[in-house]
Amino acid sequence: MFKTNSFIPFTVLGDPDIETSFNIIKQFIDSGANALELGFPFSDPIADGPIIQKANNRSLDNQFKIEDGFEIINKTRKYSQIPISIMLSFNLILQYGIDVFYKKCNLLNVNAVLCPDLPLEESEEVMEYAKKYNIHQVFLITPTTKEDRMKEYAKICSGYVYLVSLLGVTGTRKEVNKNLKILIEKVRKYFTIPIYVGFGISKPEHVKSVFDAGADGVIIGSAFCKIIENNLNDKNQLILRVKKFIQEINHLNEKQTSIT
Repeated sequence: MFKTNSFIPFTVLGDPDIETSFNIIKQFIDSGANALELGFPFSDPIADGPIIQKANNRSLDNQFKIEDGFEIINKTRKYSQIPISIMLSFNLILQYGIDVFYKKCNLLNVNAVLCPDLPLEESEEVMEYAKKYNIHQVFLITPTTKEDRMKEYAKICSGYVYLVSLLGVTGTRKEVNKNLKILIEKVRKYFTIPIYVGFGISKPEHVKSVFDAGADGVIIGSAFCKIIENNLNDKNQLILRVKKFIQEINHLNEKQTSIT
């Protein structure tokens, strides 16, 4: 399901509109992504930088609702059986109803859920429903996560572990954390599932650096959200730019990513 040598693009559902959002997802799939990470928009995301915050706002400005997100996922499932991980605030799940939310994910064959604002100490009820409906619950590991805490996360995290490459929020960066290899080696002592690295990865050469450091997968979000932001007045150009960016990643990293 969630494999090694994986390239995982991220987009906020409903950005910039429902139709274009689905077309972006189709382009991800057609370009050879190994899995998808789809964000449900939230007004006050705790881990997102300004680029993804703007993406959230564009979606919410169109009165986007959770049901709209599930409908896009339903359409995606009719198009492909690619692994899907969804990222959203735990507050949205609480409002929707934990049981009902995970049951819906199961019906749509969503493979994993990640809530950046769900602490380990409050995860017991969520884990109950994740297991009930056979959904992987993914957690964030950061450069400051203590090793004894990693051991606890390793007991409940499944599917893959999301390794935050550097301190701070999401966004584009000039270079990848120089200590990433050491960080990955530390995390691998406790996790047997794939290690996917995200945050600050915005260029094809960044992807190569992440794989060279030993990651099993790379998650790119802000770079795609920036492409959307820069092409709001030309949806056809937007899709072409998404395709071109993935082609650049493929060209530079074909041996590491296997997405050609």
